[in-house]
Amino acid sequence: MATAKSHVSDVSEDSDSDKYSDTQDAAQVPKKEPCRYYNKAGCKRGGKCEYWHVCKYALQSNCRYGINCKLNHNINGSLNPGADGKHGNRWKPGVPKLTDGRHYQWQLNDGKGWKDIDNDHILEAQYTLPNNKSIKLYNTKYGGVSIDFNRMRVYEKNMRVRRLDDGNTVWNWYCSLSRKWVKYGVKDSKGNPAPVQSYEIERMYQSNPTGSMTFQIGSNFYEIHFKEMQQVGQRKERKVTRRPTYYQKHQGAFLLAVQNLSLNQRPQWQYEGDKGKWHEYKRGPGGCSVSSDDIERSYMQTPSGDMDFTVGTNMYKLDFQAMMQINLHNQGQRNVRRKMV
Repeated sequence: MATAKSHVSDVSEDSDSDKYSDTQDAAQVPKKEPCRYYNKAGCKRGGKCEYWHVCKYALQSNCRYGINCKLNHNINGSLNPGADGKHGNRWKPGVPKLTDGRHYQWQLNDGKGWKDIDNDHILEAQYTLPNNKSIKLYNTKYGGVSIDFNRMRVYEKNMRVRRLDDGNTVWNWYCSLSRKWVKYGVKDSKGNPAPVQSYEIERMYQSNPTGSMTFQIGSNFYEIHFKEMQQVGQRKERKVTRRPTYYQKHQGAFLLAVQNLSLNQRPQWQYEGDKGKWHEYKRGPGGCSVSSDDIERSYMQTPSGDMDFTVGTNMYKLDFQAMMQINLHNQGQRNVRRKMV
């Protein structure tokens, strides 16, 4: 792979600005109840069931079986039994793990077996960003190859793609809120702790990737459907995505590969304005303390890190992994992107 160009995803059109909150106008929507079939002999609808797969007596704090109950009691981390409606279903992956010291390896299969993708650290770096839904690889022996990150498939070619790892990848979960991807576990603007952590979701996902997880905010329940990659509340359905934490294989190789993307292009850092228009970071007196080139240098040193800067008297943090600009005073957030121009 000589050249890789990323395609940034179209973010969700959600207009709700409250993190982890779907409570507005909730009284107009019927509240979900525990599934009566799940509480009897097992629900045949599994992950498609519109009711909660939780012990109805546990919700009332009066289950006589206690910890010996065969049904779900963990409201902040409940496991939906999955498509077959049976309890204790566990998924066993068939993808091989790396055992040769590599942390990850991307591969393509053209029908003649799996082959490693060269310089796949570029692909991996783009995959870690939740707002990137696909990437196009140029100058391969197959021509241009476009990969859909969300569905892990190759567009318009009779090929397959997969990502192998050593089993130690740290996965992060994000929810689409107000046209931004927000990592589960992030405190809200008032400093309140999040109702569920990213690692808790990943633990449940590893237990059953076709199941779901339920968590509670006050008297309201929310459910993350792993198969559909959606968070379902009383009023809205939101997209969720799962991306790995970036691990640098070799910084020198990463720098060289990025620098060789194109002799006629250079990376430009931009932030998204209030009306969806993108603006370049520019340093100026009384304005922004960093330029696009300053950000690029910091990014090259630590692609999965962050950097602080000021605009006037306001302090901001630029999170490279989440591709997000954060106001350190009011926790306001804006999408950022790295575009080749």
